[in-house]
Amino acid sequence: FFSATAMSSRKTVHKRKSAAVGEDVGESKKVKVSHRSHRKEAGQVLVLGQGDVGQLGLGENITERKKPAFLSLPEKMVQVAAGGMHTVCLSESGHVYTFGCNDEGALGRDTSEEGSEMVPGKVSLEEKVVQVSAGDSHTAALTEDGHVYIWGSFRDNNGVIGLLDPMATCPVPVKIQLTEAVVKVASGNDHLVLLTLDGDLYTSGSAEQGQLGRVPEQFSNRGGRRGLERLLVPQMVKLNRRVHFTDVFCGAYLTFAMSKEGYIYGFGLSNYHQLGTKSTKMCFVPVKLTCFKNSTTTWVDFSGGQHHTLCLDSEGQVYSLGRAEYGRLGLGRGAEEKSEPTPVTGLESAREVSCGASVSYAVTKEGSVYAWGMGTNLQLGTGEEEDEWSPVKMTGKQLENREVLMASSGGQHTVLLVKDKQES
Repeated sequence: FFSATAMSSRKTVHKRKSAAVGEDVGESKKVKVSHRSHRKEAGQVLVLGQGDVGQLGLGENITERKKPAFLSLPEKMVQVAAGGMHTVCLSESGHVYTFGCNDEGALGRDTSEEGSEMVPGKVSLEEKVVQVSAGDSHTAALTEDGHVYIWGSFRDNNGVIGLLDPMATCPVPVKIQLTEAVVKVASGNDHLVLLTLDGDLYTSGSAEQGQLGRVPEQFSNRGGRRGLERLLVPQMVKLNRRVHFTDVFCGAYLTFAMSKEGYIYGFGLSNYHQLGTKSTKMCFVPVKLTCFKNSTTTWVDFSGGQHHTLCLDSEGQVYSLGRAEYGRLGLGRGAEEKSEPTPVTGLESAREVSCGASVSYAVTKEGSVYAWGMGTNLQLGTGEEEDEWSPVKMTGKQLENREVLMASSGGQHTVLLVKDKQES
C-alpha cells in the first residue's frame, strides 16, 4: 500500500513504517499528516470588498469596506479562505470559524438566529483541523489525522447537485470515507480535490468543465446515465501511467497538479487558455502541460480565478495567463489574453499568489500585498472602483507596521492574514 518511494518525501512517516507493518493500513490514525501548504504562522484577519451577505464578518450594518478592516476573532488564525460568498478562518488551535452566505450550508453551523451568519461562528468538529478550502457554496477541512470533513453543496449550471448524496446539501460537517490519508484539500467553485499521502488525487463535485479529470465528457452532465453518484463520491484520477503527485491547486473550473518530477498536469476549463493549453477546448482528462516545462523554472504556487491563472516560480517571479479583461493579468493596459505563463512586472519577489473571480494578488517575501484586476467590488484596496491593469501595493491604516502572511479572494470580497512587524 505505502510504497517506499511514495513515502520518501515524508521522512518521519517513512521511519515509522516498519513499526506499523501488521496494523490495519486503512487506520490512518497513526499518521499525523503534513504538507508544505499547512500554515503555522499565526496572525490577525483583515477584510475588504463587498459583503452584502455577511462575508466580511463585520455584522449586519457593515456591508462594504474600501480599505482592509480589522476583524475581531476569539483566537489567532493561521489560514483564511474566501469562498464565493462566505469566509473560512482556521485558528492556530485547529478550530474553524465561518461567516457569510449560508443558503446551502457552506458555513457548517446553525445560523437560524437573526444575523448570526454575518459574524464569525465556530464549526463543531471533534478533530484538530490543519488546512481548509472553500468554494462557491462548499467548505472542506482537513484534520491532522488525514481525514476530510465537508459541508455545504456543489452546484452546476442548473443548480444544486448535492455534496455527498445526490441533491442533498449538508448543513453540518460530514466525513468523507476514504481509506487513504489526505495531506491537502483544494476547492474550485464547485469541485474538490484531495491529495493523498500516497500521491494520488481524488476529486468530486461538478464535472461540466472537465475539472474532475476523471469523468468523460459524455457523463459530465450530472453523471449521465450513471447518475450524480459518479460525481459526488470522491474517486481517483487515473492516468495511463502511475504519477506521484506532490501538490494540487484549483481555479474556478480547473485543476493543476504537480508531479514529484516537477511536471505540471492540468484539467478543466481552458476557454481563455487559462490551463496553458494551445487549444481552448475543455480538458476532461489530465494533460501534461508543456508550457510549464522550463529547464530553469520550478513552480511553487498556482491559483485560478474565473478565467485566469497566476503562477509563481521558486525565484519569486509571478506569471499570469488566460483572460485579460479588467486587467486581471497585471500585464499593463491593453494586454491581451495569454496562452502561456507571462511574467508580471512591477512588484518585488513574491512568496505566494492568489486569485478572486476577476482579481489577482501576490504576497511578497517582505510581507506586502499587491493587487490588480477588476475594481468594481472594492477588492483591490485602492479605495476606488477603477480597474488596475498593473500591480498596485495595497495600503491602509490596518496594514501599517504589519506584514501580510496570506491573501484569499472570493466573488466580491478579499481576506488577508497579517501579523505585527517585530520591533527591531
